[in-house]
Amino acid sequence: MNHLKAVNKYFLRYRWRLLLGIVFITLSNYFKILSPQLSGYVVDKVEQSISQTVQHGARTHKAASYDILVKHFIAWMDDHIGSFGGVIIACGVTLLVLALLSGFFMFLMRQTIIVMSRLIEFDQKNEVYQHYQQLDAAFYKRNSTGDLMNRITEDVSRVRMYTGPATMYFINLAVTIGFSLYFMIRQNAELTLYVLSPLPILAITIYYVNTIIHKKSERIQALLSDLTTTAQESYSGIRVIKSFVQEKTMMRFFNANSEAYKTNAIGLSKVESIYFPAMALLIGLSTLLTIMIGGLYAMNGHADVGTGTIAEFVMYVNMLTFPVSAIGWTASMIQRAAASQKRLNEFLDTRPAIADKADAREPVLQGNVVFENVSFTYPDTGIQAVRDMSFTIGKGQKIAIIGATGSGKSTIAQLLLRMYEPDKGRILYDGTDIREIRLHSLRSQLSYVPQDVFLFSDTVTGNIAFGLETAAMERIRQAAKDASVDKEIEGFAKQYDTVIGERGVTLSGGQKQRISIARALIKDPRMVIFDDCLSAVDARTEKEIIGNLYRYLTDKTAIIITHRIFSLFDFDKIIVLNEGRIAEQGRHQDLLALNGYYRELYEEQQKIEKAGDPVSL
Repeated sequence: MNHLKAVNKYFLRYRWRLLLGIVFITLSNYFKILSPQLSGYVVDKVEQSISQTVQHGARTHKAASYDILVKHFIAWMDDHIGSFGGVIIACGVTLLVLALLSGFFMFLMRQTIIVMSRLIEFDQKNEVYQHYQQLDAAFYKRNSTGDLMNRITEDVSRVRMYTGPATMYFINLAVTIGFSLYFMIRQNAELTLYVLSPLPILAITIYYVNTIIHKKSERIQALLSDLTTTAQESYSGIRVIKSFVQEKTMMRFFNANSEAYKTNAIGLSKVESIYFPAMALLIGLSTLLTIMIGGLYAMNGHADVGTGTIAEFVMYVNMLTFPVSAIGWTASMIQRAAASQKRLNEFLDTRPAIADKADAREPVLQGNVVFENVSFTYPDTGIQAVRDMSFTIGKGQKIAIIGATGSGKSTIAQLLLRMYEPDKGRILYDGTDIREIRLHSLRSQLSYVPQDVFLFSDTVTGNIAFGLETAAMERIRQAAKDASVDKEIEGFAKQYDTVIGERGVTLSGGQKQRISIARALIKDPRMVIFDDCLSAVDARTEKEIIGNLYRYLTDKTAIIITHRIFSLFDFDKIIVLNEGRIAEQGRHQDLLALNGYYRELYEEQQKIEKAGDPVSL
C-alpha cells in the first residue's frame, strides 16, 4: 500500500471533485437509508390494521429511533391523512421519491469520482511518458520496449481502478455501514450485535486473501510485460522471422509465455471465485440471524422488536450486501493497483544519468569542438570504446572519422550528442564543457543522422520536418533535393503525403537513409554529424549526395563517420581509429604518404571497388 502514496498528489490536485463525490455518496446513502425506516413503519401499520393488537406506546417508542425526516413525515401523515389506504399510498410515493433521489446523487457521484479517475489516468500517463523522454540511452538498452509499453498502459489502467471505482466503493462502503450501524444500534443494540457477528470473520478472510491476491497480481503484471515484449519484438522483426522460417518457433515461444500468464491469471481467478461466494455466505448468515433472533424477540414480547423491526433489519442487511461484498472486489483492485504502482515507481524513481546542471548555460554554438583525453566504457557491457582520445575540430571544418567496425566511431557521435558522458577527460564546444550546456540547447543546435535509421509511421513530409515545429513545403522539397531523394518521392503515389509505414517499412534502405539525411539538413544547423549514413546507397547516388553535401556544408562544421574513404570529398582532417584509439590523423594525401594504417585501408578499398564488390572494411 505504501506504493500508492505516489498517487496522493493527484487526489490533492482534484480534491474538489473528490470532496463533491464524497458529498454525493453521503446524500445518496442518506436517502437510501430512510427507506428501511419508512418500510418498517408501513409493516407495523399493516400489522396494526390487521390485528388491532399493537400497543400505541410501543410504536411511539420505536418511532423515536427514526431519522428526523421520517419522524416529521409520520407526524404529517398522522395529522393530514386519516385513512389506512392513504397512508400506504403516501408511503409508497415517498419510497419512490427516495429511490429517485438516491439514484440521482449516485449519478452525480459517478460523474465526479469516475471522471476524476480518468483525469488522473491522463495526468499519470503524461507523467510516465515525459519521464521516459528524460531517461538516458543506457536505460533503454537495459529495458525492453514491451515492458515500457505495458507499464504506461496496463499498469496505469490498474491504478485508475484504484483512483476511481475502488475509491468510490470504499467511501460508499464506509458511509453505508456508518448510516446502517447508527440506525440499527438506535433501534436495538443487542440485535445489531448478533446480526453483525459474522463480520469479524469476514475481515480476517479479507486480510488473508488479499495477501495472496497481491503476490499473484505482481507476478501476473510481470508476465504480461514479458508477453507484450514478445509480441512487440515479433511484430517489429516479422521480416526476419519470415526470412528464417521461424514462425512456428516464435509461436511456441509466445505460447509458453501466454501459458504462464494464463496459468497465473486462472490461479488468481480461483482465489477470487472462492472469496466472493464466501462473503455472500456470511452476508446471508446475517440475514438468517436477523430473522431468527428478531423473531424470537418478537414472540417473547420484546418491547421494541416487532415485525417492522425485523423488516428494517433485513433491509439494512440487504443494503450492506453489495458494499460489503464489494470489499473483496475493492481490496483486489487496490492490491492490483499497488502492484502496478510499484512497477511504475521503479521507473519514475529512476533518475537519468544524463541531466542538466542547475546553472547550465545555453550558448550559441559556432562549431569548434575539442576532445581532451576522452575515455569511455559502456556501463552494461564493460567494453571500452574510446581510449584517451584527443583531437580538435575548428569552426566550419569538414572532418572524417574512419575505422573498422568496433573501432569507436559511433561512440564519438553519442558522446558529442551527450547521450553518454565520458568516464575521463572533457568535451568542449567553443571552449565550454559539454556538461555546462543545457541538453535541449545543445541538441537543438546539432543535426544528427544515425547509423540505425528510424522513421516514424507518418508522411514523408512529417518525417523530413520532424525536427521543426513548422516548415514550408519549399524548404522540405529543398532538403529532399539536397539529400538526392526528391525524384523518388515525386514518383510515389501521393508524393510527399505518402505514409511510409512504421520504421519506414515501405521504403528501401537507401531511401530511408536519404530521408533521414533530409531530416537533418532541413534544420540548417551550425554542426552536422553523419554516422555511416551512406552505407545503403549505390555509388552513383553516393557521388550525387556527396556533391550536394559539399555545397550545403560550405560554412558548417561537419563530422562524417564512415567505414569507407571518400576520396572525392576534400576533408580538412581525417581521423583514423583503431580499437578505440586515434591511429593517425591528417589530410588525405598526408595520410597516404605515411604508408600506415590509413593507406592499408585505402588500398584494400581500391581492390574491392575494382572487383565490383561492396565495400566492407
